[in-house]
Amino acid sequence: MMASSFEKARFNMVEQQIRPWEVLDPRVLSLMESLPREHYVPQSYRDLAYADIEVPIGQGQQMMFPRIEAKLMQALAIQPTDKVLEVGTGSGYLTACLANLAQEVVSIDIHNEFTESAKEKLGQQGIRNITLINGDALADPLEEGPFDAIAVTGSLPTSQQAEIFRQQLNVGGRLFVVVGTAPVMECMLITRHADKIFQEESILETELSPLINAPVPVVFEF
Repeated sequence: MMASSFEKARFNMVEQQIRPWEVLDPRVLSLMESLPREHYVPQSYRDLAYADIEVPIGQGQQMMFPRIEAKLMQALAIQPTDKVLEVGTGSGYLTACLANLAQEVVSIDIHNEFTESAKEKLGQQGIRNITLINGDALADPLEEGPFDAIAVTGSLPTSQQAEIFRQQLNVGGRLFVVVGTAPVMECMLITRHADKIFQEESILETELSPLINAPVPVVFEF
């Protein structure tokens, strides 16, 4: 696909996928219309970079639907002074988006292959306000915290299991996480209003692969 074709596909993605999902934040729309998603997609899937699919990226993982990425960014309402944690670097595309919105991004992934690939791709795009970490975000809180916003790109069975992320939020901080088990999952925005006061808001229903090492829900049989 030629560069001009990618530009048209990017425009169509915003107009046909993003706007109809009530993403109207001008910063998010402008960013997704300008950032080259094809740069972060595996070579064999470049022609599908702007399709309404979860593009496979290896290790049994996929990129999120573009509309979910857009919903995430709009919900988090990231400010230019924010410090953001991304759980699951993956392809590096959402990392790049967050870096364009925030002052600083810390991104952690359990797969070293993703960390190294994202480092190269982000460097090629001249994006420098990012710290990439190879590790398990569910193991321990990160010493780089606390954060103004946290984006979790894998699902958890319940919002209570996001406690490790809640506790890494500054007061006023926002956490985006998908909770539930397929086929019933929902995107949640959790806001920390005070030390022990959190507000949970359901944004929309969706499905998302579980975060690696996420607790396995107990199934009771009667």
